[in-house]
Amino acid sequence: MDKGYEKEPFVTVKIKESVMKKFRSYCKQLGCSQSMTLLVMLEFFETSGISPKERMDSKMQTLESLVKKRINHVIAVIKEQEKTQTKPTLSMLKALFEGAALKDTPKFVEKKPKKKPPKFVEKKSGNSCQTDPCNPAKVTH
Repeated sequence: MDKGYEKEPFVTVKIKESVMKKFRSYCKQLGCSQSMTLLVMLEFFETSGISPKERMDSKMQTLESLVKKRINHVIAVIKEQEKTQTKPTLSMLKALFEGAALKDTPKFVEKKPKKKPPKFVEKKSGNSCQTDPCNPAKVTH
């Protein structure tokens, strides 16, 4: 049932059979009842100010040219914003990040001395004196 129209009675309208078949198939495409489909169609024509007898060719061309003009205007605005806002901001951010990268490197770096081998190495002599590894004070001969 159609919401809001449950209590209204049905009235017949005389329509040719071929037109009725076409209308019923259109109702099925929309998924509405015949009454609601006819109501939606009437409201569309009333609100848009379009007459079903008129051809839409001239209006469609006018509408298309208006849409193209608006799209071109939007593109121009975006390009202008890119030139005046986006690119300068991007270049400033790059400069800031490059400057920050330079500031992070310290001016003076402490050099760590390299481990050099000792200049003098004690040579082991041929005498039989040995130290006990557990007790270095104890020497055996």
